[in-house]
Amino acid sequence: MKFDQFKDNFSIPKAEEKIIAFWEKEDVFKKSLGLSKNKEPFVFFEGPPTANGRPGIHHVIARTVKDLMCRYKSMKGYRVDRKGGWDTHGLPVEIEVEKRLKLESKAQIVEFGVEKFNEECKKSVFKYLKEWNDITKRTGYWLDLEDSYVTLENKYIESVWWILKNFFDRDLIYKGHKIVPYCPRCETGLSSHEVSLGYEMVKDPSIFVKFQSLENDHKFLVWTTTPWTLPSNAALAMKADADYALVEHKGEKYVLAEGLIEKVFGEALLPQEKFKGKDFVGQKYEPLFDFYKDEPDAFVILNADFVTLEDGTGIVHIAPGFGADDYEVGKTNNLPMLQAIKQDGQNPQSYLGIDPNSNPGIVTATRAPLTTD
Repeated sequence: MKFDQFKDNFSIPKAEEKIIAFWEKEDVFKKSLGLSKNKEPFVFFEGPPTANGRPGIHHVIARTVKDLMCRYKSMKGYRVDRKGGWDTHGLPVEIEVEKRLKLESKAQIVEFGVEKFNEECKKSVFKYLKEWNDITKRTGYWLDLEDSYVTLENKYIESVWWILKNFFDRDLIYKGHKIVPYCPRCETGLSSHEVSLGYEMVKDPSIFVKFQSLENDHKFLVWTTTPWTLPSNAALAMKADADYALVEHKGEKYVLAEGLIEKVFGEALLPQEKFKGKDFVGQKYEPLFDFYKDEPDAFVILNADFVTLEDGTGIVHIAPGFGADDYEVGKTNNLPMLQAIKQDGQNPQSYLGIDPNSNPGIVTATRAPLTTD
């Protein structure tokens, strides 16, 4: 099939503007709802944008998909009520205000006054409302903005509490833990979307750690890329069916995965004994630090499927308060939820009087063969 070429003076943007002007003049959106008022409803509440930041191309893309679905449902014979909304809570709002007020931490917000800070946030949430309304019209996005819901209004907040009360009355609310990304500067949990806004590649040190067995004269050699979680260590995990070996290096005895001996020490050491990871389950070891030493269910060897033999030592440090895998293993094995890091992210030695450099169990390395010098 052959299509005629556009005329030289034809403008797609002007054609779009002409169509939008016709829709507004004839009030086509409301008329379409009136024509379908007795049909089966398909109710659409927009996941609300935040109007204290300018709209971007990603908003246009997302709203195009939303609009396509609503128009498709209309063509299928539904009455499609499309309610707009505004998100007036969350970090995007707070960070915008923090920048304006030159506040750099949660402590400074508290000093400024939480109530005063909330008022400043309320003033800022509709800063770019005109830009949002303009782009909504310009993209031909049909949405009821005259009766939009606003998350800071009491009627919206009360509706959320009503839903939670309804869940509570049906015994659907329980207390538990969930591992989420966390910002020590803001002292709050983060959504995956918020994490992506500040994502960057960084280099962190990895370290080898020696955990002394309480039942034998050897040490369990552990390699971790998250050394800041070591003060919250609750267990060590080994792979059940993997081969482990006891070796001696510079007068000390270590247990680690047999296949990683040369990679760790930089030389082939002859195993004195060989084991399977399942042989160590239930054995206890000496905690690296002593401020959780009286925890009865902690500092035990267990097995976990996610332990790999590609890097490290084949023995993984477990801190149930950090990381989804660690949390699940901790829950399965009834490990305590040890949390030695304060909400502001400070290292524990800053408030527990601990100097990790003085601990003989920690050996710093950067993915290089182990040294004990």
